[in-house]
Amino acid sequence: MRIVSICPSNTELLAYLEEEGQLVGVDDYSDWPERVNRLPRVGPDLSIDVAKVAQLQPDLVLASLSVPGMEHNISQLDDAALPYIILDPDSLEDIANDLRTLGEAIGLREKADEKADQFLAELQFYRERASTVSSPPSLYWEWWPKPIFTPGRPNWLTEISTLAGGWNIFSTEDKASVQTDWDDVLERNPEHICMVWVGVQENKMNPDLLLKRPGWREMEAMQKNRVHVLEESLYCRPSPRLLEGLDKLARLLHPDLFAG
Repeated sequence: MRIVSICPSNTELLAYLEEEGQLVGVDDYSDWPERVNRLPRVGPDLSIDVAKVAQLQPDLVLASLSVPGMEHNISQLDDAALPYIILDPDSLEDIANDLRTLGEAIGLREKADEKADQFLAELQFYRERASTVSSPPSLYWEWWPKPIFTPGRPNWLTEISTLAGGWNIFSTEDKASVQTDWDDVLERNPEHICMVWVGVQENKMNPDLLLKRPGWREMEAMQKNRVHVLEESLYCRPSPRLLEGLDKLARLLHPDLFAG
């Protein structure tokens, strides 16, 4: 098939199925695996150039609604009469189901079932080890600094937090993405701060900026130097690459438990 992916996480889903060779084009932000960097680009994921997509004559477009604004792409795909599927996961179980949906769409349902089961089995390893942690540390995930956006209860990062032997301080909020403020985070007083600004490389994130926020110098995470600048590509994209991010976080929080 000729497949165009217009979202990085969808590109990574196809790669997890070992079928990225079917890609003939990707969005501007897809950067993994390395071979996709040689493919034609069809624009940033929030404003895809559908005319360029059409020129690639795809048999299937892998679309997404994971970020507000992506619905504009869908309406353009409809106008161009291009064949597409939409993948829009919130949870880790959703990601496994998306692998199955993608496999069905490209005629590889059996292979996709095996890969989805493999993904869930790897999660189970962390679940079993994390269950032995007696006092899970609290984590604050910063998706965006101003205004603050952070993942809530239905989001995969809340699950990742638990599987790594911690817990998300905003798991109390029944939204996948929560807009809040500096005072709210300060009041919740996390033990760890995980900076994963969406679309921003880690070398462009400055943890010293947190010191300028009123009262944050007194926060436990700041006092104990537990501010972690992490790769947004390993935490902000709903794909099986979250396993790599999970392993890194688990080793960071509990090196003795997850090092082996």
